[in-house]
Amino acid sequence: MNKDARSISIGVMGCGHWGPNHIRTFRSLPGVDVNWAVDKDGERRKHVSSLYDRLRATDDFHEMLDDKSVDAVVVATPTSSHYKIAMEAIEAGKHVLCEKPLGVNSNECHELIEAAAARGVVLMVGHVFLFNGGILKLKELITFNDLGRIYYASAVRTNLGPIRDDVNASVDLASHDISIFNSLFGSTPLVASACGHAYLKEGIEDVVFITLTYPNDMIAGIEASWLNPRKVRHITLVGEKKMLTWDDMASGSVTIYDKRVIREPYYDSYGEFQLLAQEGDITIPKLPAEEPLKRQARFFIEALAKKNATVCSGERGWDVVRTLEAINDSIRNGGAAVSIESHETVYN
Repeated sequence: MNKDARSISIGVMGCGHWGPNHIRTFRSLPGVDVNWAVDKDGERRKHVSSLYDRLRATDDFHEMLDDKSVDAVVVATPTSSHYKIAMEAIEAGKHVLCEKPLGVNSNECHELIEAAAARGVVLMVGHVFLFNGGILKLKELITFNDLGRIYYASAVRTNLGPIRDDVNASVDLASHDISIFNSLFGSTPLVASACGHAYLKEGIEDVVFITLTYPNDMIAGIEASWLNPRKVRHITLVGEKKMLTWDDMASGSVTIYDKRVIREPYYDSYGEFQLLAQEGDITIPKLPAEEPLKRQARFFIEALAKKNATVCSGERGWDVVRTLEAINDSIRNGGAAVSIESHETVYN
């Protein structure tokens, strides 16, 4: 690797909606440059070339892989192509940051993880919401036990489109919330059940309702839909000490409620108790304003030095895909509960 001021060279595969954002954020980091952009669409190549200098745009992925100065590849293409592109990049000795989900099934994930380990390269999954300032605050509050025991969680992720052709709403949308919940709760779910329906395209569910059971009798519900008039990105956590909400559409995205249920003795007998709601202050903490994608880009560069992508490792991405498989099995079986085999049940 070169030792000059811009020593890490990155190529971006896919210049549609998300790829140009990767180019922008990586180029904003010191010691990093994006030298290649690959896309089959000539108009997209022309567009990114007009935005950035020193950028070689091509429709030939292998032309980029043959450039030995390229250290890492960002895969920002449709889900169905992730495995093939990521595998070829790994086999060419490149580090890989692959957009979520890592693959369309757990076998693809396993093969990518094994190949990356054999080549000694970093494989990271782009679960960008793990770098959202609000989600980081939720993780901090749970780590320091501010909420007490978590009873349950719920997530809503809806919008009118964009409607995918290759995956359903659970894979496209719920994958975000699964990665968030796994990180917050420090484990993968044990069981999934779900129901969904394909209203717009046969065989591709555009509306899905999911229930995940985590260790310690904690449940999490997820609503994911492309068929909703409102764009919603919302999570609620209910704990024994406090409750909170995260609303990614709001300016103060985290709201902490000093609310809980307490046991109080009846006046006529201290041997009997009643459950009473206790209400206190509402707090909206100040959050750092840095763009999550830039945090993720910096984390990836740091992961290259550490040789470990930790919270966004291939193994963590594999666990999300395993969960998605269980969800879709449940949908096909009328909502039946499906057990989830995880790579690591409890995260360090």
